Amino acid sequence: MKQLLVPAVLLVVASGSLAFGAGCSSGSSSSSSMSGPHLDHLGKVPDFALRDQTDSPATLANLAGDIWMADFMFTSCPDICPTLSARMATVAAKYEKQENVKFVSFSVDPGTDTPAKLADYGARFGAKYPTWRFLTGETKEMRRVVVDGFKLLMEKAPATDTQPETILHGSRFLLVDGTGEIRAYPDPKAPGELEAYMDLLLAEGR
Repeated sequence: MKQLLVPAVLLVVASGSLAFGAGCSSGSSSSSSMSGPHLDHLGKVPDFALRDQTDSPATLANLAGDIWMADFMFTSCPDICPTLSARMATVAAKYEKQENVKFVSFSVDPGTDTPAKLADYGARFGAKYPTWRFLTGETKEMRRVVVDGFKLLMEKAPATDTQPETILHGSRFLLVDGTGEIRAYPDPKAPGELEAYMDLLLAEGR
């Protein structure tokens, strides 16, 4: 299998994963290259066997031929996740007439996030099924996909005197083409960047 290549702006963490300013409670992200958004070939998405907010099976094969954007969240996240989901909702609304464009949110707390909880969470952001799917499953399988496959951070941070236990995870999105290859890690905090990358991939016709 083609090895996942990662842009130099990624932050290497001790677990061996990679993160763009990862963390539920804080973090900053680097913007795109000074030359502007451009698509790369960053490796294939690993196969996965998860379940969506309707408790239906969700696999990579379900997305074959579709362009899709992914993010990482958990339903009890108090700060960055709702912000990321709101940003995803804006992009999903813009491209809702594009039948080959899909959106996927991976829960980084699958042991807690049941399909029912994900359905309730998605409803808060007007998620339209099956265009926007929220995925959960066995923790081991989700870690394999997120950490081993996407090379992103997913780990629990223990409670401290000032902070409750939380889950650290990547704040960047993924953009995947119709062949299942990762083409970009766009920054949702950069104005217009998600749309710019999506338009590039749509223009490419993959």
